[in-house]
Amino acid sequence: MTTDNNAPEPAISLRVPTSTLGAPVHALIAACPPLDPNSLYCNLLQCSHFANTSVAAFLGDQLVGFISGYIIPGQPDTLFVWQVAVHEKGRQQGLASRMLQHILARDVCRPVRFIETTITEDNAASWRLFLSFAEKMAAETHKSIKFDRQQHFAGRHDSEWLLRIGPFETVSH
Repeated sequence: MTTDNNAPEPAISLRVPTSTLGAPVHALIAACPPLDPNSLYCNLLQCSHFANTSVAAFLGDQLVGFISGYIIPGQPDTLFVWQVAVHEKGRQQGLASRMLQHILARDVCRPVRFIETTITEDNAASWRLFLSFAEKMAAETHKSIKFDRQQHFAGRHDSEWLLRIGPFETVSH
């Protein structure tokens, strides 16, 4: 795609987030329903404490994608993907899958052989992303209730299904 002056649009770049992205990440997540908004402080922690297992995507200087994740304590072979947010300017380009690959290719993820995430039953976009990613990785998937609507959320949030992908081979480093 080109702009009106026929100059090519800039490519989307991926990088490790920094704490200065907390507010832009907060705004991006708010613009991507049905994602649950976190506190701005939570997004600051995602961009600092969990930066090495998260990724920010930029189109020029605009944040158009973000994945937050972390290695599960006591499970060094498992990356938990907390949230995936892609702005409409980054959609239909395979960006979310590229961001997942980008995280997995980092040295910190060398021992990772599984991805876990939770998804509400009606979040079709997330199911498509993760099931497609599992297929690309030639990995099995297992689905079970992680957080029940009544038992964990007191009826205030839909049940969250745990999707476990793996084992898969290491991603090129």
